[in-house]
Amino acid sequence: MKTIKFADLFCGIGGMRIGFENALNYKGYLGEVVFSSEIKSHARKAYFHNFCTDEMFGDITKVDEHSIPDFDVLLAGFPCQAFSSAGKRLGFNDIRGTLFFDIVRILKAKKPRALLLENVEGLLTHENGKTLHTMITVLRELDYTVSYKILDGKDFGLAQSRKRIYICGVKNAEMVSFERVAETIESNLSSIIDYSVLAVDSNFTQKLFAHFDICDVIGKQIKDKRGGANNIHSWDFALKGEVSKEQKELLGLLLRQRRNKKWADIVGIDWMDGMPLTIDMIKMFYNHGDLQDMLNDLVEKNYLVLEYPKKKVGNRREYDTALSKGYNIITGKLSFEYNKILDPNGIAPTIVATDVMKLGVPIKNGIRPLTVREGLRLFGFPESYKLDFLEKGKAFDLLGNTVCVPVVEKLSKKLIEVIEQKDTEDKGALHSETKVIRRVV
Repeated sequence: MKTIKFADLFCGIGGMRIGFENALNYKGYLGEVVFSSEIKSHARKAYFHNFCTDEMFGDITKVDEHSIPDFDVLLAGFPCQAFSSAGKRLGFNDIRGTLFFDIVRILKAKKPRALLLENVEGLLTHENGKTLHTMITVLRELDYTVSYKILDGKDFGLAQSRKRIYICGVKNAEMVSFERVAETIESNLSSIIDYSVLAVDSNFTQKLFAHFDICDVIGKQIKDKRGGANNIHSWDFALKGEVSKEQKELLGLLLRQRRNKKWADIVGIDWMDGMPLTIDMIKMFYNHGDLQDMLNDLVEKNYLVLEYPKKKVGNRREYDTALSKGYNIITGKLSFEYNKILDPNGIAPTIVATDVMKLGVPIKNGIRPLTVREGLRLFGFPESYKLDFLEKGKAFDLLGNTVCVPVVEKLSKKLIEVIEQKDTEDKGALHSETKVIRRVV
């Protein structure tokens, strides 16, 4: 059985490795990892624990590319913060962005036959596409035929929408086709939920279910700074204290008005999405005889905060103490025990490290957080994969930055097929050349 050697860069918890090895096994090959690297300590622990790796490297920038053993395929889910809409989007000006060039120097030195890269979908539009164009140009200059596409994990049987860009390259060969890669295999959360794990009783859930039935909260978001029919606010279930019907009406109006650009023009500052409004401004859309008492009560209960508006100072905002204070919604979505209740008949939103532990799973007449096992299932990891030896927060931090295993597996099969086709063509060309030589002799 033929062995294909590969390098696993920025390997995280090994999602790309699992997907690639699954494809190798399916195609009848053995896989051998000759080099792996990961700088995050708890990711390294997970990788060591699950793959029993003898040696693993840390900071890739300190690795001598010539010291790496020869290999056939390079895998890299390289850091995405420089290109993600959640980051500063500085690209090559961000040191994390320049890690792409560590991939390039390894490709130059080792000349593997193929590569498979993964990153956030924001890479496609970063700097109006210039960043990705530069990357593709560099890879093509190294004689790789490159193709790329945004793929969504939900189209590969996962109960999670997770769009990522995948870049395939094969040296001096045909392009890897993305045609019919996605099979649109439907799944839902009920297939990954462990219903034996019971709901969690807390002050938050007690107050929520004192005002709502479980069927009323499924699929809803819980946050105060946005509205809409799909949203529940903390004052809707008296999380911080009971509020009157009039106060709810006031909060609903304030929620919308604080985003109106006209107030910035009145105050004389640059508009910001969600600015504090003075009582005189509030009276322009809600003039109630007890308005001041209502506002004072909402501030005391921490539904509102009395604060100065902010002005731009360079790339940041600072409170402008020369202006009058105003009232503003105080609580963001990460402040609550849960900020979204999942729908078992639907799919999960993109799992991110910052709020994955605040997703609520409906269980009978209650809710609880996702388990780590359920998180692994959302990415297509096998049941044999373990993260339970890590603290839960660290485990979810790793999951929020991992890859969709079935997507990598499907693309890897395509990649292997192109390599096999190239081998067949090379053998045919060599056979023809040998026949010519023999005729000449």
